[in-house]
Amino acid sequence: MIKVMPILLAVLYGLAVYRFSVWRTSGELNSKSTILADPHLKPLTDKMAAALDLDRIKVFIYEIDPVNGLAAPDGRIFITRGFYRKFKQGEVTGEELASVIAHELGHVALGHSRRRMIDFSGQNALRTALAMVLGRFLPGVGVWVANIVASTLAARLSRFDEYEADAYAAALLTKAGIGVGPQKELFRKLETLSGARAGVTPAWLLSHPKTKERIAALEALEQKWASHPNT
Repeated sequence: MIKVMPILLAVLYGLAVYRFSVWRTSGELNSKSTILADPHLKPLTDKMAAALDLDRIKVFIYEIDPVNGLAAPDGRIFITRGFYRKFKQGEVTGEELASVIAHELGHVALGHSRRRMIDFSGQNALRTALAMVLGRFLPGVGVWVANIVASTLAARLSRFDEYEADAYAAALLTKAGIGVGPQKELFRKLETLSGARAGVTPAWLLSHPKTKERIAALEALEQKWASHPNT
């Protein structure tokens, strides 16, 4: 029993972190968001809604400055105020912003947003368990090794999810008649839009695949669809 105690404690810790994270995230989004109502974006979201056989796609503005989009565990889609401001200033087109919404819809449809919250808790639990176990055999470096293992796992899972959401968005944008072009063009702008300095990448982009790789994956999809139009 004593030998498995660290694992049991880690599991309980993970469950507690998961519930707290859901509660805190929901409260944060509720207090800092409003419905996005823009007449120039509505025709685009209506096209995507029709492609999905939905009456409408509801999008919220999250009142923070960093340029980002996100999908909450409860299925809501958010665009940050900073991202929307880039659109109003003409730095991002409506079609490019629609591609962000399509990407976040992909995270929801594929179960990423809810799974990410669970994965985050699981990674914390794994980190705790490894630190407890390795700390006995590798005093002084056990915690460091545990952090590396958990962080590497998190990055791999996140990048896989991004590729899947990109593919979902590409299919949705194509079906909606918007096309994949705006999605690829936005990828080329992301680092500049996020305020990246030379040699410095914003923290949230570190968990995403490299821009060239994402564009290459989309172009491979386009070639596949062109060769097999019925797939």
